[in-house]
Amino acid sequence: MRALVLPVCWLAAGPSLAEGPTDAPGAPTPSAATDCYCTDSTGGRVELGESICLTVDGRSFIAQCQMSLNNPMWREISEGCAPSS
Repeated sequence: MRALVLPVCWLAAGPSLAEGPTDAPGAPTPSAATDCYCTDSTGGRVELGESICLTVDGRSFIAQCQMSLNNPMWREISEGCAPSS
């Protein structure tokens, strides 16, 4: 059985436009902050820049959670996984 590992990126909602302007007319509205991260095979959160051992189709490798085209994704950084002690 193959585990599906999905990257996740949520947009944090900023002030509602329905609340009315927060500054002078024509002032830009605050931008939404992003909370991007990857998930491991158990659904655990893995922060951007962190590396873990992934096993896909029976092949194990070290992968790092990175951003690509504004989306979090797993990138293989080395073959095989070092045994834990």
